[in-house]
Amino acid sequence: MEEKYRSHMVNEEGKEIQWRYGSAPEYSVVNKLFEEGRTKEWPSGSLEETVQNVVKSWEMELSHKTCLDDFRSINPSKFKFSVNGKKFLSAEETLNLGSYNALLQSQMPLEMQGYRAEEESFDSSHHVFKTAFPRGFAWELLKLFSGPPEITFKFRHWGYMEGPYKGHGPTGEVVEFIGMAIIKVDENLRAEQVEIFYDPGDLFGGLLKGPKLSSEESAKQDHADLEESLTVNLTPTQEKCPFSI
Repeated sequence: MEEKYRSHMVNEEGKEIQWRYGSAPEYSVVNKLFEEGRTKEWPSGSLEETVQNVVKSWEMELSHKTCLDDFRSINPSKFKFSVNGKKFLSAEETLNLGSYNALLQSQMPLEMQGYRAEEESFDSSHHVFKTAFPRGFAWELLKLFSGPPEITFKFRHWGYMEGPYKGHGPTGEVVEFIGMAIIKVDENLRAEQVEIFYDPGDLFGGLLKGPKLSSEESAKQDHADLEESLTVNLTPTQEKCPFSI
Protein backbone atom coordinates (compact mmCIF):
# COMPACT_ATOMS: atom_id res chain seq x y z
CA MET A 1 0.00 0.00 0.00
CA GLU A 2 1.36 3.41 -0.96
CA GLU A 3 2.21 5.67 2.01
CA LYS A 4 0.19 8.90 1.74
CA TYR A 5 1.98 11.15 4.20
CA ARG A 6 5.65 10.16 4.33
CA SER A 7 8.44 10.28 1.77
CA HIS A 8 11.80 8.49 1.62
CA MET A 9 10.38 5.02 2.26
CA VAL A 10 12.41 3.90 -0.77
CA ASN A 11 15.97 4.95 -1.51
CA GLU A 12 15.95 6.89 -4.76
CA GLU A 13 19.52 5.79 -5.57
CA GLY A 14 18.51 2.14 -5.42
CA LYS A 15 20.60 1.46 -2.32
CA GLU A 16 19.09 -0.89 0.26
CA ILE A 17 17.88 1.01 3.33
CA GLN A 18 18.97 -0.26 6.74
CA TRP A 19 15.65 -0.56 8.57
CA ARG A 20 15.67 -0.93 12.35
CA TYR A 21 13.22 -3.84 12.31
CA GLY A 22 14.22 -5.43 9.02
CA SER A 23 11.72 -3.78 6.67
CA ALA A 24 9.89 -0.52 6.04
CA PRO A 25 7.27 0.42 8.69
CA GLU A 26 3.54 0.19 8.00
CA TYR A 27 1.39 3.16 8.97
CA SER A 28 -2.21 2.24 8.15
CA VAL A 29 -3.37 2.11 11.80
CA VAL A 30 -2.02 5.49 12.87
CA ASN A 31 -3.01 7.02 9.53
CA LYS A 32 -6.60 6.01 10.29
CA LEU A 33 -6.32 7.58 13.75
CA PHE A 34 -4.92 10.74 12.18
CA GLU A 35 -7.65 11.00 9.54
CA GLU A 36 -10.45 10.40 12.05
CA GLY A 37 -9.10 12.73 14.73
CA ARG A 38 -7.42 15.62 12.93
CA THR A 39 -8.89 19.09 13.33
CA LYS A 40 -7.35 20.49 10.14
CA GLU A 41 -7.36 19.11 6.62
CA TRP A 42 -4.97 21.18 4.55
CA PRO A 43 -5.48 21.67 0.79
CA SER A 44 -3.45 19.34 -1.39
CA GLY A 45 -0.19 20.96 -2.38
CA SER A 46 -0.43 23.73 0.22
CA LEU A 47 2.61 24.78 2.23
CA GLU A 48 0.82 23.54 5.38
CA GLU A 49 0.38 20.06 3.93
CA THR A 50 3.99 20.03 2.73
CA VAL A 51 5.36 20.99 6.14
CA GLN A 52 3.11 18.46 7.89
CA ASN A 53 4.35 15.66 5.64
CA VAL A 54 7.99 16.76 5.93
CA VAL A 55 7.75 16.42 9.73
CA LYS A 56 6.06 13.02 9.44
CA SER A 57 8.85 11.86 7.11
CA TRP A 58 11.50 13.11 9.51
CA GLU A 59 9.95 11.24 12.44
CA MET A 60 9.65 8.07 10.34
CA GLU A 61 13.35 8.16 9.49
CA LEU A 62 14.38 8.86 13.08
CA SER A 63 12.28 5.99 14.43
CA HIS A 64 12.93 3.37 11.77
CA LYS A 65 16.22 3.98 9.96
CA THR A 66 19.50 3.08 11.65
CA CYS A 67 22.03 4.72 9.32
CA LEU A 68 22.27 8.49 8.90
CA ASP A 69 23.45 7.96 5.31
CA ASP A 70 19.90 6.75 4.55
CA PHE A 71 18.25 9.90 5.92
CA ARG A 72 16.79 12.26 3.30
CA SER A 73 14.67 14.57 5.48
CA ILE A 74 17.61 16.10 7.38
CA ASN A 75 21.12 17.38 6.66
CA PRO A 76 23.07 15.02 8.95
CA SER A 77 26.24 17.12 9.07
CA LYS A 78 24.39 20.24 10.29
CA PHE A 79 21.39 18.78 12.12
CA LYS A 80 20.69 19.89 15.71
CA PHE A 81 17.71 19.05 17.94
CA SER A 82 16.54 20.77 21.14
CA VAL A 83 13.48 20.50 23.40
CA ASN A 84 12.23 23.28 25.68
CA GLY A 85 15.46 25.22 25.47
CA LYS A 86 17.74 22.36 26.55
CA LYS A 87 21.13 21.79 24.93
CA PHE A 88 21.18 20.84 21.27
CA LEU A 89 21.75 17.23 20.27
CA SER A 90 23.54 16.23 17.08
CA ALA A 91 21.97 13.94 14.49
CA GLU A 92 23.93 10.97 15.83
CA GLU A 93 23.00 11.73 19.45
CA THR A 94 19.32 12.09 18.54
CA LEU A 95 19.34 8.83 16.57
CA ASN A 96 21.04 6.93 19.40
CA LEU A 97 18.62 8.22 22.03
CA GLY A 98 15.49 7.72 19.94
CA SER A 99 12.62 10.13 19.38
CA TYR A 100 10.91 9.53 22.76
CA ASN A 101 14.06 9.83 24.85
CA ALA A 102 15.17 12.94 22.99
CA LEU A 103 11.74 14.55 23.39
CA LEU A 104 11.16 13.56 27.02
CA GLN A 105 14.42 14.45 28.73
CA SER A 106 13.60 16.25 31.96
CA GLN A 107 15.35 18.38 34.55
CA MET A 108 12.54 17.96 37.08
CA PRO A 109 13.23 16.20 40.42
CA LEU A 110 13.04 12.41 39.99
CA GLU A 111 9.90 12.06 42.10
CA MET A 112 8.09 14.49 39.82
CA GLN A 113 9.06 12.88 36.52
CA GLY A 114 6.42 10.92 34.64
CA TYR A 115 9.14 9.33 32.50
CA ARG A 116 12.86 8.86 33.07
CA ALA A 117 14.59 8.99 29.71
CA GLU A 118 18.00 8.11 31.15
CA GLU A 119 16.61 4.73 32.29
CA GLU A 120 15.18 3.76 28.90
CA SER A 121 16.81 2.37 25.76
CA PHE A 122 15.63 3.13 22.23
CA ASP A 123 13.59 -0.08 22.11
CA SER A 124 12.20 0.08 25.65
CA SER A 125 11.06 3.68 25.14
CA HIS A 126 9.14 2.76 22.01
CA HIS A 127 7.64 -0.27 23.76
CA VAL A 128 6.37 1.88 26.65
CA PHE A 129 4.39 4.16 24.37
CA LYS A 130 3.38 1.47 21.89
CA THR A 131 1.78 -0.33 24.84
CA ALA A 132 -0.01 2.78 26.11
CA PHE A 133 -1.16 3.85 22.63
CA PRO A 134 -1.86 0.64 20.63
CA ARG A 135 -3.26 2.67 17.72
CA GLY A 136 -0.33 5.04 17.68
CA PHE A 137 0.25 8.65 18.65
CA ALA A 138 -0.94 10.86 15.80
CA TRP A 139 0.39 14.30 14.90
CA GLU A 140 -1.01 17.24 12.97
CA LEU A 141 0.03 20.76 12.07
CA LEU A 142 -2.43 23.26 13.55
CA LYS A 143 -1.11 26.60 12.32
CA LEU A 144 1.81 27.70 10.15
CA PHE A 145 3.32 31.03 11.16
CA SER A 146 6.23 31.26 8.72
CA GLY A 147 7.58 29.29 5.78
CA PRO A 148 11.09 28.25 4.73
CA PRO A 149 13.90 28.69 5.48
CA GLU A 150 12.80 29.09 9.13
CA ILE A 151 9.50 27.29 9.54
CA THR A 152 7.49 28.10 12.67
CA PHE A 153 4.31 26.25 13.49
CA LYS A 154 1.90 25.02 16.15
CA PHE A 155 1.17 21.29 16.37
CA ARG A 156 -0.99 18.76 18.17
CA HIS A 157 -0.09 15.22 19.27
CA TRP A 158 -2.78 12.75 20.41
CA GLY A 159 -3.70 9.13 20.97
CA TYR A 160 -6.08 6.92 22.92
CA MET A 161 -4.65 5.44 26.11
CA GLU A 162 -5.92 1.91 25.59
CA GLY A 163 -3.02 0.18 27.32
CA PRO A 164 -1.15 0.54 30.63
CA TYR A 165 1.59 3.06 31.33
CA LYS A 166 4.18 2.66 34.09
CA GLY A 167 1.86 0.85 36.51
CA HIS A 168 -1.25 2.84 35.60
CA GLY A 169 -4.18 1.14 33.89
CA PRO A 170 -5.67 2.33 30.59
CA THR A 171 -8.38 5.00 30.62
CA GLY A 172 -9.54 4.67 27.00
CA GLU A 173 -9.46 8.47 26.86
CA VAL A 174 -7.67 10.79 24.46
CA VAL A 175 -4.28 11.98 25.71
CA GLU A 176 -2.90 14.97 23.85
CA PHE A 177 -0.58 17.93 24.01
CA ILE A 178 -0.10 21.09 21.96
CA GLY A 179 3.34 22.45 21.11
CA MET A 180 5.33 24.89 19.04
CA ALA A 181 8.25 24.18 16.73
CA ILE A 182 10.89 26.12 14.83
CA ILE A 183 12.65 24.21 12.05
CA LYS A 184 15.45 25.66 9.95
CA VAL A 185 15.69 23.94 6.56
CA ASP A 186 17.94 24.09 3.52
CA GLU A 187 16.86 24.68 -0.08
CA ASN A 188 15.71 21.03 -0.33
CA LEU A 189 13.57 21.31 2.84
CA ARG A 190 16.03 19.15 4.78
CA ALA A 191 15.98 20.00 8.47
CA GLU A 192 19.18 21.50 9.86
CA GLN A 193 17.91 22.68 13.24
CA VAL A 194 14.78 21.63 15.14
CA GLU A 195 13.50 23.28 18.31
CA ILE A 196 10.40 21.92 20.06
CA PHE A 197 8.49 23.63 22.89
CA TYR A 198 5.66 21.97 24.85
CA ASP A 199 4.43 21.24 28.38
CA PRO A 200 5.18 17.59 29.35
CA GLY A 201 2.54 17.89 32.07
CA ASP A 202 -0.18 17.79 29.42
CA LEU A 203 1.08 14.39 28.26
CA PHE A 204 1.77 12.80 31.63
CA GLY A 205 -1.36 14.21 33.24
CA GLY A 206 -3.33 11.96 30.90
CA LEU A 207 -1.01 8.95 31.15
CA LEU A 208 -0.89 8.95 34.96
CA LYS A 209 -4.63 9.47 35.29
CA GLY A 210 -5.38 5.76 35.02
CA PRO A 211 -5.89 3.65 38.16
CA LYS A 212 -2.83 2.11 39.79
CA LEU A 213 -2.49 -1.52 38.80
CA SER A 214 -2.39 -4.22 41.48
CA SER A 215 0.83 -6.16 42.03
CA GLU A 216 -0.73 -9.12 40.21
CA GLU A 217 -1.73 -6.97 37.25
CA SER A 218 1.71 -5.35 37.17
CA ALA A 219 3.40 -8.77 37.22
CA LYS A 220 1.22 -9.90 34.32
CA GLN A 221 2.17 -6.77 32.39
CA ASP A 222 5.86 -7.29 33.17
CA HIS A 223 5.60 -10.82 31.76
CA ALA A 224 3.97 -9.49 28.59
CA ASP A 225 6.70 -6.85 28.34
CA LEU A 226 9.38 -9.53 28.59
CA GLU A 227 7.77 -11.64 25.88
CA GLU A 228 7.55 -8.66 23.55
CA SER A 229 11.13 -7.60 24.26
CA LEU A 230 12.29 -10.98 22.96
CA THR A 231 10.68 -10.31 19.57
CA VAL A 232 10.90 -6.51 19.29
CA ASN A 233 13.83 -6.67 16.88
CA LEU A 234 12.31 -9.42 14.77
CA THR A 235 9.16 -7.72 13.50
CA PRO A 236 8.44 -4.33 11.94
CA THR A 237 6.55 -1.86 14.12
CA GLN A 238 3.94 0.71 13.36
CA GLU A 239 4.48 4.37 14.07
CA LYS A 240 4.05 5.20 17.71
CA CYS A 241 5.63 8.53 18.33
CA PRO A 242 6.11 12.14 18.42
CA PHE A 243 6.47 13.31 16.15
CA SER A 244 4.70 10.00 15.60
CA ILE A 245 3.02 11.21 13.54
